[in-house]
Amino acid sequence: MIKKIDKNAIRQKRHTRVRGKVSGTAARPRFNVYRSTNHIYVQLIDDVCGVTLCAASTVEKEIALAIKDMTKVEAGKVVGLAAGNKALAMGITEVVFDRGGYLYTGRVQGVADGAREAGLKL
Repeated sequence: MIKKIDKNAIRQKRHTRVRGKVSGTAARPRFNVYRSTNHIYVQLIDDVCGVTLCAASTVEKEIALAIKDMTKVEAGKVVGLAAGNKALAMGITEVVFDRGGYLYTGRVQGVADGAREAGLKL
């Protein structure tokens, strides 16, 4: 019998391992990325207080309209730019990047590039 590899379980294990080392504070929150097959979500999290400071995703109406005819990588860049602008509006300039166990390529890299474009220091 052929056993199919559960890539999400492997990703979650990798994410748990990395989360032991990466933690966000109010001054330097964790810039967390989650991607599903159709959407990408970003949160800025203060792990000390356990609160989400701000978030952006492709599900939001403004972003969904902007990315209508874009590729997923370009959409990731738009989401990163939106999250970066929200963070700068809150006075946050520096964050800890948490790629969520995903490889740093494609959409995840697009999110990081968009956040840097907005002026965040990752």
